Amino acid sequence: MNTEMLSFDEFITHWAKERPDAVATQYGTAKVTYSELGNLTARIIGVFQDLGVVPGDRIAWLGKNSDMYFQMFFACGRYGVAIAPIGWRLAPAEIGYILNDTGAKLLVTGDGFDEIGAKAAVIMGQAPIMVGEDDMRSRIAARDPADFVPADPDGEVLQLYTSGTTGNPKGAVLCNRNLFSLRKPQEDANMPWGFFDEDETILCCMPCSHIGGTGLSVNSVSAGIRAIILPEFVPDAVLDAIDDGVTRLFIVPAALQMLIQHPRAKNTDFSRVKYVFYGAAPMPLDLLREALTTMPGAGFAQVYGMTETTGTVSLLPPEDHDPAGNKRMRSAGKAVPGVQIAIMDGDMNEVSRGEIGEIAIRGPSNMPGYWNLPEATASTINGDGWLCTGDAAYMDEDGYVYIQDRIKDMIISGGENVYPAEVESAVYGHPDIAEVAVIGVPDDKWGEAVKAVCVAKPGCTIDAASVIEFTRERVAGFKVPKTVDVIEALPRNPTGKILRRQLREPYWVGRDRQV
Repeated sequence: MNTEMLSFDEFITHWAKERPDAVATQYGTAKVTYSELGNLTARIIGVFQDLGVVPGDRIAWLGKNSDMYFQMFFACGRYGVAIAPIGWRLAPAEIGYILNDTGAKLLVTGDGFDEIGAKAAVIMGQAPIMVGEDDMRSRIAARDPADFVPADPDGEVLQLYTSGTTGNPKGAVLCNRNLFSLRKPQEDANMPWGFFDEDETILCCMPCSHIGGTGLSVNSVSAGIRAIILPEFVPDAVLDAIDDGVTRLFIVPAALQMLIQHPRAKNTDFSRVKYVFYGAAPMPLDLLREALTTMPGAGFAQVYGMTETTGTVSLLPPEDHDPAGNKRMRSAGKAVPGVQIAIMDGDMNEVSRGEIGEIAIRGPSNMPGYWNLPEATASTINGDGWLCTGDAAYMDEDGYVYIQDRIKDMIISGGENVYPAEVESAVYGHPDIAEVAVIGVPDDKWGEAVKAVCVAKPGCTIDAASVIEFTRERVAGFKVPKTVDVIEALPRNPTGKILRRQLREPYWVGRDRQV
C-alpha cells in the first residue's frame, strides 16, 4: 500500500473498508476486527465528549497493556487528543507528578490500579475524572458512535514521559505525522521489513508507557494486520502468542534471554516468526547465537532510537548479523529511509567519519517538542531541525553508527530508563549517607544494573541492605540500586561536578562500550 496516509483516522477508515473482517486487536479471547474498530473508536470518542474531553486535551492511562488502552490510543489518534500512558511500576508520587504535568482531564485505570491511581491523584492540584477500565467498557458499550472532525497529521495524539537528568520527567509530544511518516520511505526504498503479508501478526508485549510498547500497534494499524496484546512480558504468554501466529515482535535482550531459555522454547514452533527487532541494550554475541539457533528462520534486527524520535531511527539489518561475530554487530546500524543521522561536535558541526561526537537526528519522526518546556525543547532540537540525543558515537565510512558512551548519564536496565539524579535524590535522605553518586554497571541479564556509590556521614556506617530498602520506598523498583559501594570521597572536577565516568570505568574494563 504505497500511499501517503499520515493519521489514525485515515488508516482505520481505510482498513475498515478494505479488510473489514481482519482482526485488528486480540487480547486474550477478545478479538476486534477493523470494521468493529472503526465503530468502537467512534464510540470511545463519544465517551470522551460526554466527559468534556475535546481535541487538544490530555488524558492518561494507568495500568498494564490492555486492548482498552490501545483502542483508546487509536481513538485519541482519530480525535486529536493526546493520551499519556503512565508506567504502572512507578511510585504514587511519580504518577502524581505526571498527572499534574499533563493536566489530564481523564484518568482511566486498568484492572487493579484504582487504588494507586487515587493515591496519585491526591498529589495533583486538580484531580482528573477517574474511570476504571470496566466502567469505561460499559460506557463505550452504551454509547452511540460520535460525530467528530478527524485529527489531521499534526494532531497531537501521544505524550510519553522520559526522565531527564534533572530527575523530573519530560513529556515528549508526538503527533500523527511522527507516528506514520517513516512507513512510506521504507516501502519506497524496498526495505524488506517495510512490507507486510495480510496474515501477519505483531506482538505488543513491551510496556505501553514506552515507545517500544505503544509503537508496535502503530505498525499493525498502518499495515492492517492483527496485534496480539499481552498485559506484560511473560515468557509463557509470549510463547503462546508465537504458537498463535506472531510474525514480528520487539524485545529487549534481557527479555529475549528469558524467552529462549524457557523450558518450553525447545518445543515451540518459531517458523512463522519473520523478524525479531531488539534494542535498548547491546545484544551479547552468545545470546545472539542462541537466539539464531532457537529461531533459525527469523531475521534479527537491532534498532536504535528514543522516545523523542518516535522510536527507531537506525537499524542493523539481519544480513549484518553473523553468529561468528563481525565489526558491524558492534554498531547500532545506519539511518532508516527518511531519516538523517549526523555526528556533531559541541557547536553542532558535523565531525569527520571515525571521530566521536554526539548523535543528532533529523527527520519527520522527530517530536515537535516537550510538553510545556520550551527551553528543554530548544536545547534538544536546534533551528535546523537536528535533535540531539545525548549519545556519544562515531560513524564509519558506510554510515554505520557505533555508540561509545552516553553524554547524558542515563542508565538502561532491562529496557527501562533510569536517571542517576532521580535515584540520588531518593538515596540522599538516608540518615547515614553524606554523598551519593548513582552509576550503571554491566549486568549479564539486564544489560546494566543500578549501583549507588556512597560516602558515609562522620561516625556513621552504611549498611547496603538498609540503603536499598530505604530507596525502594521512594522510587519504582527498577530504579532501586542493586548494589551499594562505600568509598571515602566521590571524584569531582574543579567545579565540583561528580566524575561519573571515572566511577564507572573500573566496572567496564574490557567492554567494547560503556553502555
